[in-house]
Amino acid sequence: DVQLVESGGGSVRAGGSLRLSCSASGSISSRCYFSWYRQAAGKERERVSLIWSDGNTEYLESVKGRFTISHDNDRNTLTLQMNSLKIQGTAVYYCAADCPTSSGWERRYWGQGTQVTVS
Repeated sequence: DVQLVESGGGSVRAGGSLRLSCSASGSISSRCYFSWYRQAAGKERERVSLIWSDGNTEYLESVKGRFTISHDNDRNTLTLQMNSLKIQGTAVYYCAADCPTSSGWERRYWGQGTQVTVS
């Protein structure tokens, strides 16, 4: 199994910045890829950013140019640098790891979430 623990959430004024971190432990494979999701009140969870095992990244269109995802393989730490935050960015942010299993399938693991409030 994989355990994920997020930190770094909080309250910030619109236009400000926050940096989220996610510490991963357990059965981390080099073929795992990692994502940040967010879920605003009353809305479905959406993927904000993804970093593949080869380092390539993807972003939700609305955060491109403002958010940066990175992964430290040595420390097994995922980060999301969020700049120029908007009120619409208020949500619970989750980190996720998609890792291969011995059966050949992929399994997704979730962190507990961290609240980000932009006012």
